[in-house]
Amino acid sequence: MNVWIAIGVTALGCYVVKLVGFLVPTSVLERPLVRRLAALLPVALLAALTAQQAFADGRVLVVDAKAAGLAAAAVALVLRAPFLVVVAAAVVVTAGVRAMTG
Repeated sequence: MNVWIAIGVTALGCYVVKLVGFLVPTSVLERPLVRRLAALLPVALLAALTAQQAFADGRVLVVDAKAAGLAAAAVALVLRAPFLVVVAAAVVVTAGVRAMTG
């Protein structure tokens, strides 16, 4: 029963946040600082999620095959490779490191 209460509270919270977003005046949304923050926030959240998934296991810092794959993807991005090549490089390096380390 507690899980359903948590789901209900979360759903209600999401609805309230969306409603508050609609109530923000347009003049506030048109400010350059707000526009810049709105453009950068998804990138920052995605970077934080990627780092957490690649380097954390619960409360422990882990450097393993996922970190090597992420490094390979970063190198491919620096070399301006197409997106599919970036993903393929990460997959191949991660699989290779896992195969070598067991």
